[in-house]
Amino acid sequence: MKYWSTAIMLFFITSLSAQVEWMSMNEALQAQKDEPKKIFADFYTDWCGPCKAMDKNTFAHPEVAKYINMHYYPVKFNAEGTEKVFYKDFEYTNPNFKPNRKGKRNAQHFFANALKVSAYPTVVFFDEQANVISPVVGYKTPEQLELYLKMIATGAYKELTTQEAWENYQSKFESTFKD
Repeated sequence: MKYWSTAIMLFFITSLSAQVEWMSMNEALQAQKDEPKKIFADFYTDWCGPCKAMDKNTFAHPEVAKYINMHYYPVKFNAEGTEKVFYKDFEYTNPNFKPNRKGKRNAQHFFANALKVSAYPTVVFFDEQANVISPVVGYKTPEQLELYLKMIATGAYKELTTQEAWENYQSKFESTFKD
């Protein structure tokens, strides 16, 4: 019986540590001031099926969650929500938000609009000074997202200035995030 309780406890601890520790955009921007680190922002909507699938299949993957938590300030941002965002000396809001539309399309948040996010899910990477590095549009499996996570975290993206360089990097990349 003792071994079963230990095994159950280890499973519980492992599953807890396999979650992305999401924060708001304002919390991430504040954290950057105290300790510079890149930001990984997941722009989603309540009605988006691929967003829900990415939460379930990609962000719940233990290696993805661990890598994001270790190398980024992870942000979960509802692109049709009401959160006020203070970014680059400007306050972004969603003044056209209509309450009681849970699960239905709503007005786009001005922050998402300013970043030109037009499809969901979209992940936006920011550097240590909160400048946008790159958006990555659409559902990504753990293996597909790994390419971007590692390319941005290591700074390899700075060398990929041509289509040929990107294709070469992509073709040589080997995923270590396995199911």
